[in-house]
Amino acid sequence: MKKITIAIDGFSSTGKSTLAKQLAKELEYVYVDTGAMYRAVAYFAMQHNLISADFFKKEALIEALSDIRLEFRFNGDLGFAEMYLNGENVEKQIRTIEVSNFVSTVAAVSEVRAKLVEQQQEMGTNKAIVMDGRDIGTVVFPNAELKIFMTASAETRAQRRFDELQQKGDNVTYEEVLKNVVDRDHMDTHREDSPLVIADDAIEIDNSYLNKEEQFAAVLELVNDVVKLD
Repeated sequence: MKKITIAIDGFSSTGKSTLAKQLAKELEYVYVDTGAMYRAVAYFAMQHNLISADFFKKEALIEALSDIRLEFRFNGDLGFAEMYLNGENVEKQIRTIEVSNFVSTVAAVSEVRAKLVEQQQEMGTNKAIVMDGRDIGTVVFPNAELKIFMTASAETRAQRRFDELQQKGDNVTYEEVLKNVVDRDHMDTHREDSPLVIADDAIEIDNSYLNKEEQFAAVLELVNDVVKLD
């Protein structure tokens, strides 16, 4: 069967990673969560006192980029790869609301994006990959055979994210999560370097009223259509 590159972009908390994992498992493709990579850099900045609610030492972070080593290691028990930062498993740490509050600021730094995009492009050299993020179809893989752009209302996304954080035991309010979603939307769509936009040839999916199974079925059909075209 023809191997393709699947690029999934969209706003925060639209279920990009969930869909990407489902597709990768079904197709036996490599899955790359680029959001985890940016989150790991943000976590590094927090750990090294380079960012807080009051300051952002942008130049210091740029200088420290050579000290940041990111890698995905597959966890057989979980069925997906986890993010490692300089040899440490940080999968849990990077999913907190605190990291969410800083990730868009860190992701707006051109030098950070250049470092991570280069790594992401190397990962996709042999195709048979599903990658999700904000600029996969526009910057990382502009020639991807299938591009999906996912969206949903801010309120729907905030509720989903709030429920997820509650299940993990995080002490947050819905209002905090909604503010984070709205703030990230603004930063992601207004940054100078690779802002979040829908690629001209992307297929937009509003999943405000779709469950995971319905969404997966719809996108899998799109994948099959693309593969058959060859």
